[in-house]
Amino acid sequence: MSQTRNTLSEIKALTFDVFGTVVDWRSSVIREGEALGQARGISVDWAAFADAWRGGYAPAMNRVRQGELPWTRLDDLHRLTLDRLIDEFGIGEALTEEDRQHLNRAWHRLDAWPDSVSGLRRLKPRFILATLSNGNVSLLVNMARHVGLPWDCVISAELAGHYKRDPQVYHKACELLDLPPHQVMMVAAHQDDLQAAHREGLCTAFVKRPLEHGPDAIPDLTVDPVFDLVADDFHDLADQLLDP
Repeated sequence: MSQTRNTLSEIKALTFDVFGTVVDWRSSVIREGEALGQARGISVDWAAFADAWRGGYAPAMNRVRQGELPWTRLDDLHRLTLDRLIDEFGIGEALTEEDRQHLNRAWHRLDAWPDSVSGLRRLKPRFILATLSNGNVSLLVNMARHVGLPWDCVISAELAGHYKRDPQVYHKACELLDLPPHQVMMVAAHQDDLQAAHREGLCTAFVKRPLEHGPDAIPDLTVDPVFDLVADDFHDLADQLLDP
């Protein structure tokens, strides 16, 4: 790993990617879809729907980066993709506007991975805990309240007017926390997120979430040597950070 234990001892804040790292978005969206389908009498492959919805995430952000859309919060990007998928899956006539709004807010009601809340509670006495997510502030606050995520503060890409992996997002987090980058550790299950944070001077911890894309997916669990820590879950992360 790229940092010495001395350097790790200087860390004061942990900033967390949320979707996939802290919460199990896929199972949660499938569950929400199945409940709506049962209520409205529609049959859909909700696993495929969830994957397609998440798959629209990066292309939607790129439309903003390329100037095709103005700055747009994630809730509204999700809704653009949702409306397209509803048409593609042929269920538009079965869903009211209220149904669409409710389904779009499924991202506010995602369930945490089993180790997330308890692992964060172990880390909280030692470190400032903050989100650093493309989710908008209201989404992240509602999600935290839904499952009891013990954040000290909610930092969103919305506050920077950029999306990860743009450098401005990582710098905004350090600015808001009033800490130099080397005292902030980015925690994520996504290597490109961590690589971007590393380029901006943050410490990095890769937490493996092999089931993020479902039991049949083949996750990339290779480890970039620039990462400072690699952990199997949040308890493993706490073990390494609290007892180095």
